[in-house]
Amino acid sequence: MYPVGRTVTVDELTVDPHPVLARLRADEPVSWLPALGGWLVTGYQLGLRVMREPRTFTVDDPKFSTAVVVGPSMLSVDGPEHGRQRDPFARDFRPAEVTERFGGFVEQEAARLVAALRPAGKAELRRELAGPLSVAVVARALGLDRADTADVLAWYDAIVSSVAGISAGRPPTDAGAIAFGQLRTRIEAIVCQGAPSLLTDAATRLDLPSVVSNAAVLMFGGIETTEGMITNAVLHLLGNPDQAALLDAAPELLPAAIEESLRLEPAAAVVDRYATRDVEFGGATIRRGDLVTVSLTGVNRDPAVFPQPDVFDIRRANVRRHLAFAHGPHFCLGIELARLEARAAVRQLLVQLPEPRLAEPAQPRGLVFRKPEALHVEWRP
Repeated sequence: MYPVGRTVTVDELTVDPHPVLARLRADEPVSWLPALGGWLVTGYQLGLRVMREPRTFTVDDPKFSTAVVVGPSMLSVDGPEHGRQRDPFARDFRPAEVTERFGGFVEQEAARLVAALRPAGKAELRRELAGPLSVAVVARALGLDRADTADVLAWYDAIVSSVAGISAGRPPTDAGAIAFGQLRTRIEAIVCQGAPSLLTDAATRLDLPSVVSNAAVLMFGGIETTEGMITNAVLHLLGNPDQAALLDAAPELLPAAIEESLRLEPAAAVVDRYATRDVEFGGATIRRGDLVTVSLTGVNRDPAVFPQPDVFDIRRANVRRHLAFAHGPHFCLGIELARLEARAAVRQLLVQLPEPRLAEPAQPRGLVFRKPEALHVEWRP
C-alpha cells in the first residue's frame, strides 16, 4: 500500500517537494508517509474537507507541535474554546481596522527600509527588508515597540525552529523553551502595566497564560509567514522577467501577483490535524489519533483547480482560490495585515530600486515554513 508515500523522505519534502507532491496527488492523494509518521493530503478538495471538518480532523491533540512549544492557543484548540481564544484578537485584524491602524505605518516603514538599502546597490532582502518589516509590524501590533529587534528575531527564530523540528520528528528544543520564557516575561510586563494595547485588551477576557500563548502564535506567525511571503514574492517576480514587466506596465496587478506567489509557494507549507475517529477518507482508512497533514504546497498546485499549476502567472483568473492561508475555523487571522505588508514591500522595492535583479540563484526550502535561506538582489546604481 502507498508505494509512493512510503518512499518519500523528509529531505525531499524540505528541499524540492513539488515533483513528489505531484506524484502523490495523481496516485495517492491521501497517502501514508512513514517519514512523517502520518497521512499526507495533497488533493485540493480533500484538503478543503480536512480543514472544514474539525469534528473529524482536529488540532486539539497533545501532539500538536505548536501547543507543545507555547501551550494551548487559538491555533491548537477547536469548538467553543477556539472561539473564546480567538475572538479577543479578531476585531483588530478585520480589513478596515488593519488599514486604519497599520496602512500608513507599513508603507512608511517599507519605504524607509528600501531607501536605506538603495545606496549599496545590493542587499540580502530576506534579512534586510522582509524580516525587519515583519518584526516592526508585529512589535507594533503586540505593543512590543520597545523590545530590541534582535531580541524579537531571536525569540521567533528559536520558537519556529522548535515547532518545525517537532514536525520533522525531533523533540522540542531548549532554545525554544528559553525564548518562549523570555517572551512570556515581556508580555506579562506589558499586561501588568495596563497601557492600552491588543494584549491588555485581550487580558480582560482571557487568563494571562492564554494571552501569552496567543501572543506567541501571533508573533511567530506574523513574522515567519510574512517574511516568507515577501521573500517568495520578490523571488518569483525577479525570477520571471516577463511577469515583472507585465506588473511594471500594469501596477494594479500587484495584489494578484502577491496571491499568485502565495499559490505557487505558500510560506506555511502544511497544516496538521488529528483524526477524532476512525474514518474512510480519500480511499484511505484513517484511525482515531492519526496525524493528518494537509500539504498547502501540494493542494495549491492541483491541476484540477489551477491549469498549468507550476507556472507563475499574475493574470491567473482564479488565483484567490488558493489555500495558502488555510481554510475553515483556523483560517489565518492576520491575512489582511500580511497582504498589506507584502504589497508595500514589493511596491517600494520596484519603485525605488532601478532594475533590480537576482544576484544569486535562490529557491525556497523548508518542511513546515518555506522560503529561500537568503535572497541576494542587486540593482543599477
